[in-house]
Amino acid sequence: MTQAKTSLFKLLIPGLRSVVFFIFQVTTLFIFAPLVLLSFPFSYNIRYAIASTWAKLVIKGLKVICKLDFQVTGLENIKGNGIIFCKHQSAWETFALQVMFPQQCWVLKKELLWIPLFGWALALTQPIAINRSKKSQSFKQIIEQGTDRLTSGRWVVIFPEGTRTAPGEKKKYMIGGALLAEKSGYPVIPVAHNAGEFWKRNAFIKYPGTIQVRIGEMVDSKTLSARELNQTMQNWIEGQMDLISNKSP
Repeated sequence: MTQAKTSLFKLLIPGLRSVVFFIFQVTTLFIFAPLVLLSFPFSYNIRYAIASTWAKLVIKGLKVICKLDFQVTGLENIKGNGIIFCKHQSAWETFALQVMFPQQCWVLKKELLWIPLFGWALALTQPIAINRSKKSQSFKQIIEQGTDRLTSGRWVVIFPEGTRTAPGEKKKYMIGGALLAEKSGYPVIPVAHNAGEFWKRNAFIKYPGTIQVRIGEMVDSKTLSARELNQTMQNWIEGQMDLISNKSP
């Protein structure tokens, strides 16, 4: 087999698997999103359980259909609840965090709630939907709503870079999550992963392999200022990225 044919074959198989996965993902979305909407009269716990079941199915589908699995180091560091600082490379982590962590909510751009069916169901899981163009208003919203979610026992997921970044790319970490930690007094926990090497930003094809996930120790927010805490999270996450990037099995 020539090199060109080998390269085509390597692209064709993941492509076909990704088509099957897309059909699976959309089909299950059209089942679970209406269920979330129909559960509106019931408790938040019921709505979240339905939504997170879909997320877990998506992760299972990736493993079975696309041969894309993940390996986690540091699960023992998850205790109580707090604020998750997570690297944002892919759509993968928005699903996978629901497999690794207990009940949670996410800080996200409000435009996601406008997506028909998906966004409507997402809104019922009580995310913190911010207008990214209004920073001061967004920080206030993150602190107020984030504290409310933490007090109720949930984790709050922060993607401090604010958007998905390509593997190897580094962006300044925004201060919103650290301000929430400083004001609320809840601990923070860092999460690093290399999902972007297998499911790239805005990419259709998902490549087979094993995503490496590192969960760090929880950090007491009462001992550090917001800026110190933000820098501590950035240093740990980016340090782990240097270790796991381009080293997937």
